[in-house]
Order: sequence, then structure tokens, then C-alpha cells
Amino acid sequence: MTTLEMPSLLESAPVTPPYLPEWFATRQQTAWKRFLATPAPKRGDETWRFSSIKQLDFSAFQKAPAAHVNELIPRSTGLKAPIAKLIFVNDELVHVESSLPEGVICLPLAEALVSHSDLVQAHFMKRETRLGSAKFAALHEASLTNGLFVHVSDQVEVQGTIEAHHWITGENTAIFPHTLVVTGKNSKVRVVDCFHSADDSQPGLAIAFNDLCAGPGSQLDYIAIQAFNEATRVIQINETSAARDASTTGFILNTGASWARNESLSRLEGPGSRSDMLSVSIPRHEQEYDQRTFQHHVSEGAYSDLLYKNSLYDASRTIFSGLIFVDEGAHHTDAYQTCRNLLMSDTCEANSMPGLEINADQVKCSHGSTSSQISDEEIFYLRARGIDPVNARQLIARGFSVDVVERLKDADVEALVLQFMDGKFARIARG
Repeated sequence: MTTLEMPSLLESAPVTPPYLPEWFATRQQTAWKRFLATPAPKRGDETWRFSSIKQLDFSAFQKAPAAHVNELIPRSTGLKAPIAKLIFVNDELVHVESSLPEGVICLPLAEALVSHSDLVQAHFMKRETRLGSAKFAALHEASLTNGLFVHVSDQVEVQGTIEAHHWITGENTAIFPHTLVVTGKNSKVRVVDCFHSADDSQPGLAIAFNDLCAGPGSQLDYIAIQAFNEATRVIQINETSAARDASTTGFILNTGASWARNESLSRLEGPGSRSDMLSVSIPRHEQEYDQRTFQHHVSEGAYSDLLYKNSLYDASRTIFSGLIFVDEGAHHTDAYQTCRNLLMSDTCEANSMPGLEINADQVKCSHGSTSSQISDEEIFYLRARGIDPVNARQLIARGFSVDVVERLKDADVEALVLQFMDGKFARIARG
């Protein structure tokens, strides 16, 4: 059967390979039934306010076929010296290298399901998706075949960064990458996921999910670089939990995709836990980035800080909807939420809906959003120093986002993120 003859991914239930554990097969069957039973989002749903619902028609896409991958391995460039590197093409592992220390498990998820089944089961998709994409989380669970699994044992600190590349190749191909990272007590790890298209114009679909579980006193940093082509659609769901005194950082860079939906939920489950939620998005033409966040303070004495920045060009759109939710008893919460939009044209559109719901005492919470254009004074200042108007605007837009990138606190990772940002600014300058 050729690629064009393959059935839509929505037409029949996925089949779990027989070598995977029974509990996973049962989960996939249940998830498929849940996908079919869950109503599709409607225009009037609050969690889809301002969204382009028409983007949710995935009937033209099919599960990823086998692919010729030799040319994609050298194109998977990232950090100069990652401590481990995995490359997936259409959800199939095609390359791996590692110099990780003892006490760290870093495997493709398909292998971890066999060799560390109980460990995966204990942390895999434990909570109900609540920011709007429950139907598509179920489709992901039913359809996924592979991804990245990382487990860091107690007291182990990984010096360096684990890097994974996820490629789509083939017209109307759908992939379902899954990243599951678990840190033990007083451990440390940093993971970078890079998402690419093999072709500059073929449409694709990615429905990705991240489970990030930070144990007591640990540090877990996760960076997602979404650089698909501008014909691809993306749903990315991030579920993060932080135990007592744990620290988590989640960063998303959006430069690609025609339409991308990011849903990020961070649960602060222990006293002294901390969550930093960061994002930079640079849409152009008619790209649309739809971002929904939830900072859930379950325990007292926890800290969260969200900073999202968008630089919008042409007729692009962004949507931001964020909520800080403080449970009863989560006293002494310290939480912040900021979304800032830089409007680089008169035809772009930025929609922001920050929110607070506080059910405890003695808390410090703030939220806000701003949208503005570059002032004439800023352009005049740079032109007076010999910089042409186009480059002046690009410099200002780059500077606008750099303070978010600097919060990653790792020079190599910051350089990688800036490399993708500069690539997008260069494409914008070329028109």
C-alpha cells in the first residue's frame, strides 16, 4: 500500500505491537475508545476561545510510513557535545549515541516499555488533560509507538544535556512523539527536544506529549524547539509535576508550523517547589500560535513564574490564556504570570487572557499582558547609527526575546535556541 493509499489515522483503531506489555495495550485500547467518545472542541468552548477550530480537521493525515533516513542523520545538528543524542524519523529511532553516567536510563520509549515496564507505567500519562485537548491526548495515547524515556536515579547529576531530534517525512504524515523524564531525589537533568520537517513544503501533523516528573530536591530542565515547516500542524501537551524542593524549567520556542497549540500544566506538589514556564514565539505570514497554561499550586510555600514573549509579523496570530490556581491550604504561594507581545505589523493579532484563582491566604500573585509596536524613537536611534530600518527592527525583536532565553542558564543551550531564532529572523528578512 502506497502512502497515498494509506487510511486516515482516524479511520481505525491503532494496533499495539504484541511484544509491548499488556497494560500498555489496554491503555491504548481504552484511549482509542475515549478519543471516539470525546466530543470535538467547539467554537464556544472557553478553552478554545479565539482558536481556529478548522485546524482540527486531521482526516487527511495518516500514520507515519517507513522512511528513508540516511540524509536526515547529518541534518540533525544541535549542541556541540550533547551527553546523549537520539534521532527519530517518523517516530522510529534511527540513531543513538551516549556517554551518560551510571544511574541514568536513557532509552527510546518503545524499548523502555519492555525493559523498564513498571517504571514507565508508574509515571506515564497519569493525569487527565484539562486545558482543552483531552480528545487529542487520547488520540496520542492510542497511537504513539515511540519517544524518549529518561530516568535519573537519586543523587545523580547529569553534567551536560540530553538531545533528541524528531523528524516528519512524507506528505500528510502524522507522528506522536512522547517524552517521559523522571528525576529521583536530589538529581539533575536537562533535556532538549528538537522538532523538524524533512521537506520545506509537505504538510505534516505532530501530536506530542511530555510527562516531566521532578522528584524531591531535584532539578529538571526541558527545552522544546518547534521548527517544523510552515505547512505542518502541531499539538504539544506538557504535564509537569514538582515535588518538595524540586525545581523545573519548561521552555518552548515556536518558529515553525502553520498552526501550533501548546498546552502546559505545572503542578507544584511539595513545599519549596519551583516552576519556571518560559516561551518565545516568532510567527510570520499567517502562522498561528495558541498557548494555554495552568500554574497549579497544590502545596504551600511554592513558587512559579511564567514569562511568554511573542514577536508577530505580517498577518500572524497568537493566543495566550493562562491561569494561576492556588488550592485551599496552599498558603505562602508566590506566583507570577507575564505575556508580552511585540507587534511588528499593522495586520497581526495578539489575544491575551491572563487569570488568577486564589483559595488560600498570605499569597503573592500577579498577572499581566502587554502588546505594543516598536516606537519611532527606537528606529530613529538605530538608523542614526547607520543601521537600515529592516535590520533595526530585527535587532529590536531579537533583543525583546533574549531575556527569556538567558533564563535557561546554560550557554550551549542558549546558543542553540538563538541559532533557531536567528534562522527565523533571517527568513523573515528575506520575505
